[in-house]
Amino acid sequence: MTSINGILPSCITRQSALFLDAYHWRSHLEADNEPAAFPSRQFRETRKHIVFTIALLVLLGVFWTIRHVLGIVYLSGLFAVVLNPIVAQIGKIRIREKHLPKAAAVAVLMVVLLTGLTLFFWIGLPPVVRDFRNFLTDLPGRIPALVGKLHKVPMADKIGMDDLNNQITGTLGHFASYVVSSLPVWAEHLLDVLTAVILTVYFILEGEEVYQFFTSLVVPRSRVRLANTLLLAEERVSRWLLGQLALMACVAVYSIIAFRIINVRYYILLGLMMGLTNIIPVAGNLVTILLVALIAAADSWAKCGLVFAAYGIYVQFENAFLTPRIMKSSVDLMGVTVLIALLCGTAISGIPGALVAVPTAAVIVVFADEYLVQHEDPERLSVLD
Repeated sequence: MTSINGILPSCITRQSALFLDAYHWRSHLEADNEPAAFPSRQFRETRKHIVFTIALLVLLGVFWTIRHVLGIVYLSGLFAVVLNPIVAQIGKIRIREKHLPKAAAVAVLMVVLLTGLTLFFWIGLPPVVRDFRNFLTDLPGRIPALVGKLHKVPMADKIGMDDLNNQITGTLGHFASYVVSSLPVWAEHLLDVLTAVILTVYFILEGEEVYQFFTSLVVPRSRVRLANTLLLAEERVSRWLLGQLALMACVAVYSIIAFRIINVRYYILLGLMMGLTNIIPVAGNLVTILLVALIAAADSWAKCGLVFAAYGIYVQFENAFLTPRIMKSSVDLMGVTVLIALLCGTAISGIPGALVAVPTAAVIVVFADEYLVQHEDPERLSVLD
């Protein structure tokens, strides 16, 4: 019995020692293995970032490849935003105590637009075509007279007027072949216009579903804020395009009247070009007025000076009266912002990029004002004052 009592404590002591050794060994093993888990977790995070970066680069590459299609879609969306309120007003018309469905309202709008374009081409286009035909007929004979007058300008010999004359003559000689070779390009542009019209109709009809789908991708707590921002951007873009169309009409009417008074050749064609090119703010009219000045200079320098004077008067009137009342309330963009937007749009996609540069800048400003600008708290400012 005594031996058993002596053996049991020794066994318990040995087992306790073994247990403690095993516990310490396991603790050290876990401690040794614990740092090894960090590289694995860090590797998984790094792999996620790499996959995300590659996917983003691939997506950007795809967008850059189809940027022409995206431009058509974007432009169609802009026109749909502008025409949507008009469709809503047409839909309020009652026929037998029933409102017009949206599809019928869109059909009515398309019929009205097609009728207006038909009347324009039937009544307004023949004088433009006549002026354009006369311009092409008279241009080869008027270039030598224009170059002769330019020779009298100081420092004209430094410009290389003879080379300029030869280049213009060669360009006119190849003009017919250029027109024939560019027919596929014009056919492609016509197809783009038809595609944009069809997409605009679809955006008007199904724009609400598209809008709800994209807003549903946002978490609910941010959805209301995003929806209000999108509505503000839609209203601002719609006002911009309507205001720009009003400015285009103003400059076209003014130019036709002014060029007729100055007795500039092809005044209807040139006035219409002034209106159309004004869709690109600032830069569009500058290119056209140089062409008008060259045509006027072929007759006399006094007429050329009157053209610049008439254009300067309109620019002052537009900046002082028209732009603050028509455009300032619609887009509220600084002049330098408009210029930077035009430069960026032209660099990205040429003339189509310049067309959508200003409304895109307006949308960016709306989102920046909502999500980036740190607005001051009026109550806190009043306390500090």
